[in-house]
Amino acid sequence: MFGIDSAELLIIALVALVVIGPKDLPRAMRTIGDWVGRARGMARHFRTGMDTMIRESELEDMEKVWKSNNERIMRAHPTAPDRDWGTPPPPPIEGEAPAATPAIAPPADPSRPKPPPGPPRRARAKAQAAAAPIAPPSDEPA
Repeated sequence: MFGIDSAELLIIALVALVVIGPKDLPRAMRTIGDWVGRARGMARHFRTGMDTMIRESELEDMEKVWKSNNERIMRAHPTAPDRDWGTPPPPPIEGEAPAATPAIAPPADPSRPKPPPGPPRRARAKAQAAAAPIAPPSDEPA
């Protein structure tokens, strides 16, 4: 991270041991750890703030693009009504191709009999579980 090799780190540790002393070295290391933790917390807070600002800026840019595209589309199709998709389409104008109709499932064949209603899946599963034999407990360890 700082370009410190293991040999240099060993020399720093030995100098700290000699200068601070073995009695106060754990307290000094704890203090240094607290400072490093605070610095990392501040860096993380700064990074998340910057990420949030960048994300908001990108969203604003995307919203501007969306609005401009929406205005362009609305100018290109000024008479397009807001359709209720539940109503049938209007009849085609002479010379135009008919509008595509949505795919609808064909009606059921009345000559084909319906399957008999059975119990719901959950009830069927409970009945199968109740019908399964239960083995008596054995004295042998598993």
